[in-house]
Amino acid sequence: MSFDLTDLPHLEADSFHPINTDALRKENAPDHAPRILLLYGSLRKRSFSRLAILEAQRILEQLGAETRIFNPSGLPLADDAEPDHPKVQELRDLMMWSEGQVWCSPERHGSMTGIMKTMIDWVPLSVGAVRPTQGKTLALMQVSGGSQSFNAVNQMRVLGRWMRMITIPNQSSMPKAFLEFDGDDRMKPSSLYDRVVDVMEELMKFTHLTRGRTEHLTDRYSERKESAEALSARVNTK
Repeated sequence: MSFDLTDLPHLEADSFHPINTDALRKENAPDHAPRILLLYGSLRKRSFSRLAILEAQRILEQLGAETRIFNPSGLPLADDAEPDHPKVQELRDLMMWSEGQVWCSPERHGSMTGIMKTMIDWVPLSVGAVRPTQGKTLALMQVSGGSQSFNAVNQMRVLGRWMRMITIPNQSSMPKAFLEFDGDDRMKPSSLYDRVVDVMEELMKFTHLTRGRTEHLTDRYSERKESAEALSARVNTK
């Protein structure tokens, strides 16, 4: 297929090409279980964001995912350490390993916690010319001590978009989270629990649909014009 670019004189013909529909075929998908990374934004001994993440992990594994949870304890502030810090390297390695992610933050003073933001701040927009989060699926959850709110999930949705992640439409906001877990730290049956199941189901569906195809889905004309070396030089310019 060729294009008549007469009316589009600003396009570079060598970089503008047909959509590769073969890249969307199911046989191109990986044969391993979907790899899901789960992050929580609290270090409290009985952290409800961590308990919600553990519940999400159980659901995801039942749906066939391979999961890993990053423990933010010991992670330094983004301006307070070098990238080779062991916790930073662990987080970045998990980001690269994952095909999808779940973020769960408490809402504190109307926003996500500093711990949640620190984890995100340590993830570079590029490693060389590779974006560690580009094209990965993302599900969002928040827990609140009071009435239901969506401030934290809305903020994280903006960050997910900025990091070029495929953020699923559904989300979970859990009000009065201290009432939702029993003495064994398991989530009680309720409509809020059902919503967590809904969100994990949707995350798995989007991950199955997109993994193995993210290079195609996130391929951009403007970046095909620019070499990897030029891109790396530009995004790392001080």
